[in-house]
Amino acid sequence: MHRRLKVQSLGSVAYEDGLALQADLVVARRAGEIPDTLVLLEHPHVITLGTGAKDEHVLADAERRAEMAIAVHDAGRGGDVTYHGPGQLVGYPILDLKPDRKDLHRYLRDLESVLIDALARLGVEGRRVDGLTGVWTSAGKVAAIGVRVSSGWITSHGFALNVAPDLSYFDTIVPCGIQDRSVTSLEVLLGREVSRPEAEGAVVAAFASGFDADLV
Repeated sequence: MHRRLKVQSLGSVAYEDGLALQADLVVARRAGEIPDTLVLLEHPHVITLGTGAKDEHVLADAERRAEMAIAVHDAGRGGDVTYHGPGQLVGYPILDLKPDRKDLHRYLRDLESVLIDALARLGVEGRRVDGLTGVWTSAGKVAAIGVRVSSGWITSHGFALNVAPDLSYFDTIVPCGIQDRSVTSLEVLLGREVSRPEAEGAVVAAFASGFDADLV
C-alpha cells in the first residue's frame, strides 16, 4: 500500500508537550483529518519510564537528577527506561497501520530497518541484536525504540537516534534495562560533527523508502 507522509520538524520540545502533541495527532489521524505523520524533535534532559520500567534501572537519585537538570516522566509506551536529551533526534511516527501492517512485531522490525538504512546513508553500519529491540553498531547501541499502538492501529512514540548527545547522561540509567551494553553516537562513530539537518535528511529518506510513502 502506497502512503502519504507529512514530516513535522520541530526544535526542542518539553517531554510533556511532546506527549500532548502526540495525543492530538493520534486523534486527528484516527479521524482521517491528517495523513501519516512523522514528528522529529529534541527533548531537554529527561528520563522516561515505559510500561516495563524497573525502579532499579534509574541509577541517579533525585538529588543527582536535580543537579543535572534531568526530569522524569512516565512515557505511556512499551519498554523500560530511556534517556532523551540535547543532541538526540527523536522521531514520533503517527501512522495508521491499517490495512496491511497490523503487526506490532513487524512494525518494530520496520523501524529498525529504517534506522539501519538511515545509518547506511550516513556511512555507518547498523545491525540488529537477536532478542533485543533497537539498532546497534560495533561500538554500542545508537538508537532506541519504544512504541505504542492505540485503538484503530494508530501508532505513537517511536525512536531516538543518538546524533551528538553527551553520552555521560546515559550513566544515570540502565538503558532500556539492558546491562553491560555500551551506548554510542553518530559523532563518535563517524569521528566528525554531524548536524541535525544531515541526520534528519537521512532518517526522512529512509522512512519514506521503508514505509513506501510519498512526502507531502
